[in-house]
Amino acid sequence: MRDKKQIEEKAQKLVEMTSGFCKERLDEDYEGLCKKLILKMSRKRNVPFLTGRLNIWAAAVVYSLGQINFLFDKQTKPYVNADDICGYFKTSRTTTSQKAKKIRDMFKMTYWDAEFSRQQMMDDNPYAKFAMVDGFIVSVDDLPEP
Repeated sequence: MRDKKQIEEKAQKLVEMTSGFCKERLDEDYEGLCKKLILKMSRKRNVPFLTGRLNIWAAAVVYSLGQINFLFDKQTKPYVNADDICGYFKTSRTTTSQKAKKIRDMFKMTYWDAEFSRQQMMDDNPYAKFAMVDGFIVSVDDLPEP
């Protein structure tokens, strides 16, 4: 049986932890995505963060969102490397990356994910201007008006 109160308390604690990191090192967009991801995790049948240390789950939430939003690329703003995330949450990089992969797999998160990408990423999506028509990839600009 799921203890809803325990789930809510742990989810709230995770939101507080990730919000602290996002306010200090990232931006509001990441903060909102972290909260959205944590709340979605809390609605799973088997809530993953009920077991294990919360600081690892908090780091993994930021890490997983960072991976699909190119957070670790120095050309993007904001930029943070994986060691910064792990150092902030006092976790090992190996454990954090394993939990992040678990999260990405759980929600099928990929680059330019419509649900978990930052707005800047969606605006820069190179695939947004293309469509498949009769098995051919064409520019949406070349399609006739409906």
